[in-house]
Amino acid sequence: MPGSNCAAADKVKPAASPAADKPAEIAGNISYHAQYSPHFSPLAFGPEEAFYATAESVRDHLIERWNDTYVHFHKTDPKQTYYLSMEYLQGRALTNAVGNLGITGAYAEAVKKFGYELEALVGQEKDAALGNGGLGRLASCFLDSMATLNLPAWGYGLRYRYGLFKQRITKEGQEEIAEDWLDKFSPWEIPRHDVVFPVRFFGHVEILPDGSRKWVGGEVLKALAYDVPIPGYKTKNAISLRLWEAKATAEDFNLFQFNDGQYESSAQLHARAEQICAVLYPGDATEEGKLLRLKQQFFLCSASLQDMIARFKERKADRVSGKWSEFPSKVAVQLNDTHPTLAIPELMRLLMDEEGLGWDEAWDITYRTVSYTNHTVLPEALEKWSQIVMRKLLPRHMEIIEEIDKRFREMVISKHKEMEGKIDSMKVLDGSNPQKPVVRMANLCVVSSHTVNGVAELHSNILKQELFADYVSIWPNKFQNKTNGITPRRWLKFCNPELSEIITKWIKTDQWTSDLDLLTGLRKFADDEKLHAEWAAAKLACKKRLAKHVLDATGVTIDPTSLFDIQIKRIHEYKRQLLNILGAVYRYKKLKEMSAEEKQKVTPRTVMIGGKAFATYTNAKRIVKLVNDVGAVVNNDPEVNKYLKVVFIPNYNVSVAEVLIPGSELSQHISTAGMEASGTSNMKFSLNGCVIIGTLDGANVEIREEVGEDNFFLFGAKADQVAGLRKDRENGLFKPDPRFEEAKQLIRSGAFGSYNYEPLLDSLEGNSGFGRGDYFLVGMPRRSGTSSLALLRERIGRCSQHQMPSVG
Repeated sequence: MPGSNCAAADKVKPAASPAADKPAEIAGNISYHAQYSPHFSPLAFGPEEAFYATAESVRDHLIERWNDTYVHFHKTDPKQTYYLSMEYLQGRALTNAVGNLGITGAYAEAVKKFGYELEALVGQEKDAALGNGGLGRLASCFLDSMATLNLPAWGYGLRYRYGLFKQRITKEGQEEIAEDWLDKFSPWEIPRHDVVFPVRFFGHVEILPDGSRKWVGGEVLKALAYDVPIPGYKTKNAISLRLWEAKATAEDFNLFQFNDGQYESSAQLHARAEQICAVLYPGDATEEGKLLRLKQQFFLCSASLQDMIARFKERKADRVSGKWSEFPSKVAVQLNDTHPTLAIPELMRLLMDEEGLGWDEAWDITYRTVSYTNHTVLPEALEKWSQIVMRKLLPRHMEIIEEIDKRFREMVISKHKEMEGKIDSMKVLDGSNPQKPVVRMANLCVVSSHTVNGVAELHSNILKQELFADYVSIWPNKFQNKTNGITPRRWLKFCNPELSEIITKWIKTDQWTSDLDLLTGLRKFADDEKLHAEWAAAKLACKKRLAKHVLDATGVTIDPTSLFDIQIKRIHEYKRQLLNILGAVYRYKKLKEMSAEEKQKVTPRTVMIGGKAFATYTNAKRIVKLVNDVGAVVNNDPEVNKYLKVVFIPNYNVSVAEVLIPGSELSQHISTAGMEASGTSNMKFSLNGCVIIGTLDGANVEIREEVGEDNFFLFGAKADQVAGLRKDRENGLFKPDPRFEEAKQLIRSGAFGSYNYEPLLDSLEGNSGFGRGDYFLVGMPRRSGTSSLALLRERIGRCSQHQMPSVG
């Protein structure tokens, strides 16, 4: 094997050993895959080739457990949870897989026989581009946890070829380019060529002689399953993430047209099939974009439900009764936000049109099967689809939705006469604008699900008291809270081994990796200086690793002994990265005004902000540009850059988070109260010994209760104060804090370049109007007269005085 590390590789004899757990046997299995499962030229064994061979040898372990798990579920026939989500933010799988299997050390030794360090091979893996933000990461954490708890569960998603986008930062700001995670292949996924289902679009509805209805015509694509194994931690269980790819058949290729030179028209259906799984959240500013998004959502729902029904039928042959009434006792469908809402009418259609059930029986089964997780109260995120588009693309489903809406309204009038005046806001079909009648997807979910949950206590209360308050009057027991969570394996044990080893050493058990309540055992050592020293050393090691990543990714050198102040999440005005960077601008201005002696008293700080702005979200992209422009000036100012640096972390994803979070000391979770459903990065930062500065929003509320008020830096208005503050602004009662004005004026002065930031700054000004009036309260004063910006600086100043912020 000429090339990198070839001599070492030649010494390892290839031997298939799928269940190997000894370093020598593992090395033999890696060598076997390099030679007999080849994806590259036979004489190459560089780091990339070594990664793929190593991953495939790990996959052998997973397949064995996977098959055993599948057979076990088939025999025991438990009720299974099927999680439908448009996003899964998996991150790299190699570290997680060998960690959960308990063979990290053995694999580290095995790859050394080829002259490699395991960490170097891990770095060859590309993050699966299947998600974007917290919605997708939550879904992935759920799968990990369900596998660890030995729960019978499956995840369903789409196999996006190009993901959302890869973020590149240029002088013009954020640039979006296609993700390349599948340019070669993923070693973790297995195509299931026997799991293929038809998915229809367009067409029309026929009424058969017996009065039943049938959806026919249109175009039919094939959904092909790709399975990704999800191993549990220290368990034999391995569950599945099943991803669907859209395909057309050979019959859909017009050979005559191709030979006639009509190349594009000869393969139109093939092209349309590729579009469905090309990109996560394609732009929807055009009618074509809206149609494609709706296609994606239905494709996921239809393929997944057909698969669930096929598996139910496969197992029901072994049951005594095998009645359809048993379906809800064997199948639980969880809708992750409104994206999979079409699962409701599609399940109804499959039960009625394909299985011959009547409406009442199909509705009873659907209602008892489906549950809905709400992730937002933002109006733009509560999906509303054009009835015209829905009727065109899914004519049978539109009929079913109309019937659901009709029966719901009749039920309210007959059983809840006092709610009759509320029907217009509660009904599924909204025709208040005759030119643009819509289907309210969240309303359809609430009406059709037996359970609805929010994802943090505050968020769930807002759902019950505001967004879905009228429904609560009808179904008081339907609404629940399920505060989001994270897996401690990926987000502490694997990404922060230094701190993990310290925790295990001091509480004398590693069982905390599946029972975080055991971490309370550290409390009795809270004042132990030896623990403090070990903790500080671990934090410094993580900060040095983070500093190297920043240098590699941005070319900026940062000081590991400075205070690392981090905000990483999707760029959105309600998450208030703008508030954060305005705080940094004001800090820079004050540092410029200080004498050399005054600067000596300042805690050096490195401000890091990372996240993707949606391609068509103009103000979010302006915020990205501003962070980079401020950093370019601050980082190159010799009078200041010893005391302050500002860095935008490009292409934020799970693997980047696994470096940033362990190295954090102060983390900002400063969304406008009442607008962040939960947040899970706040949990990850806390778990890694980081101090949080935040508003009483989402899961911040519960984190603060757990860590104690003295260990959480709180600022800003509460959720129930926000509406009043906006009203004050509309009434002209806002008096800007001088420091808020100073920060804006410095930007307007051109200190950070010639880019026109007026539209962004305009959003913070005026009393009302679209894009005006500071809707997200960046500079809004509290009733005490203190602005959010000023209070944020005050709270961060308190944190700066802590000598050991890493201990928290």
